[in-house]
Amino acid sequence: MSVFRPFKLMALLCVLLALVLDLVALLSPAWVTAEHFSLSLWESCTESAVRNEAGEAVKTCFSTLTSDWQIATLVLLMSGAAVTLVTFLVSIIWMCRDTRTNQYRTVAVLLFTAVVLQACALVLYPIKFIDSSVLQTYHEFNWGYGLGWGATIFMLGGAVLFCLRTDLYEDATY
Repeated sequence: MSVFRPFKLMALLCVLLALVLDLVALLSPAWVTAEHFSLSLWESCTESAVRNEAGEAVKTCFSTLTSDWQIATLVLLMSGAAVTLVTFLVSIIWMCRDTRTNQYRTVAVLLFTAVVLQACALVLYPIKFIDSSVLQTYHEFNWGYGLGWGATIFMLGGAVLFCLRTDLYEDATY
């Protein structure tokens, strides 16, 4: 008989939440917003003063995939998400096989790698945005950017939980 310690299950839940937050952050239409401007990882939109027949402002959008730093941010975020997906699938397989060997260190190392990729992207983004920004108005980093940080924090939590050595405390005498 062994004692069930849910650290690995909590780590798996952290990784799942990180995947969901990462996906929503990647698809988010709002990473930076200003009065008549919004910027996502995929496109930049501006509202003009011209109104259509319904009285709505006309939006003009163009792709952001022409800027090197935005492509680099996107590649780093997608790489982190891909590594996180691989670690999620591998950890599910190892949990289902119910092996007692300490294979979770590999998952933890992969998750730490994903954290580094994500953190590099999330630090690069505001630095290069402010460096290349031509906005003359107040702007703020919106919820899409915040979800990226949330995903990174959950990845880090999952990596730390996978590093815990619970096999030392499992004994047949319990």
